[in-house]
Amino acid sequence: MAKTSSKKNSTSPHSGAGDDESARGRLLSAATHLFCKNGINATGIDAIIEEAGTAKTTLYKLFGSKTNLVNAVLESEGKQWREWFIGAMETGGGDAQAKLTRIFPALKSWFAEERFYGCPFINAVGEHDKDARQFRNIALKHKKIVLGHIEKLAGELGSAEPAVLAHQLGLIIDGAIVAAMISRDPGVADTAALTASPLLGQAKAKKKRELEAV
Repeated sequence: MAKTSSKKNSTSPHSGAGDDESARGRLLSAATHLFCKNGINATGIDAIIEEAGTAKTTLYKLFGSKTNLVNAVLESEGKQWREWFIGAMETGGGDAQAKLTRIFPALKSWFAEERFYGCPFINAVGEHDKDARQFRNIALKHKKIVLGHIEKLAGELGSAEPAVLAHQLGLIIDGAIVAAMISRDPGVADTAALTASPLLGQAKAKKKRELEAV
């Protein structure tokens, strides 16, 4: 998802552990950039270690294989993206509608980043065997957490079927990500917001009618 990755620099007197942590961070950062920009299959180990400035033996010592490195990148990127995305909704407070409405301005700012290369989960599943489970399971875990938070807000908004509304918004979000990746146009997020607006409006109107009937 290409949000900025943090790099840890250890000042521990235990230099071996610190070196491993520093190398791990550099390898994750390099692999994230190259996998997102060029694709997993198109990125070889040599390109990763060159960008990270580490030895090939260090990569295999820390991750064991390229597949394990890919899994680590997806787990790391997913965690960072979820923290950013949920934080973007929650920052500023307000009611559920205000929080859900913040989704699309947040996406627009992400789409405008120089290193926006789309969703690494969509990209990873897209370029591998569609029957393979290794990346699909990580992607589904990520999506479940994201949709779970949206569903919670949808319930607070007053939706009769919060899970359905969450999936509807999830489809709009995924479509916007793919469209922005292809078009390189951050304005895709504005169109996505227009598409989502009636769904949010319907849910809020239903809650208002229920409150008025009490």
